[in-house]
Amino acid sequence: MRPRKCRRIGCLVNSNYFKPRGIPLVELEETVLRPDELEAVRLADLNGLYQEEAAGQMRISRQTFGRIIDSAHKKIADALLGGKALKIEIPLKGDAP
Repeated sequence: MRPRKCRRIGCLVNSNYFKPRGIPLVELEETVLRPDELEAVRLADLNGLYQEEAAGQMRISRQTFGRIIDSAHKKIADALLGGKALKIEIPLKGDAP
């Protein structure tokens, strides 16, 4: 397996957990969204960029971007439809995503 290439992440979030209301976090299963997956969702879904342009901003190939956004969409759907907590992984300073 090839080593993971560094990806450019242009946003940080204030909250790193989203969960169903009224259920304690300790009782919930957790789905983890990686920083590159969050960035892909931001670029494609929030900013409305096409995959080619979003991939360029992240400095990755369009195919890699497609795999990342597909993974992110599946994780978000799993959390929403499965009543799970969605944890946004926050990289430590200097960590590569």
